[in-house]
Amino acid sequence: MMMENEIIVDRKVIVFQLKEEEYAVSVQQVGSIERIQPITRVPQTADFVKGVINLRGVVTPIIDLRVRFGLEETQFNESTRIIIIYLDEMEVGLIVDSANDVIDIPEKSIEPAPEVIGTVDVDYIEGVAKLEDRLLILLNLQKVLTHEEINELKTAEG
Repeated sequence: MMMENEIIVDRKVIVFQLKEEEYAVSVQQVGSIERIQPITRVPQTADFVKGVINLRGVVTPIIDLRVRFGLEETQFNESTRIIIIYLDEMEVGLIVDSANDVIDIPEKSIEPAPEVIGTVDVDYIEGVAKLEDRLLILLNLQKVLTHEEINELKTAEG
């Protein structure tokens, strides 16, 4: 039963996959979803930093989320995508196995993150959304990279 003044709030997210898990990030933080493209290596960067790409004239650092989360690396394929996100006024590309869809998650279906979720460090996780037969892990993009790492990426751009 709904109350007259109850507001149903949905959060619009982009769902992507790493291994068998489904993750979600807010569409407000996403600039675009790109196919995989040649990545220029940048020396002396963290192992999860694959390098940079030139995206419509913007040099964009690219991070392999599998490596970041301690999952084994995999060959890129047709479904591999780069999700371009905005982080601290810069664009960063996240390599994911596939980017499936854009959906609305009702806020009420989002629960705080349990202590441990698979292999992903709980610090990165904002919450978990249970939708019918799916479990989505909501990422807190601000925590996926530390300020030091973001600064390192900024120098990689330059």
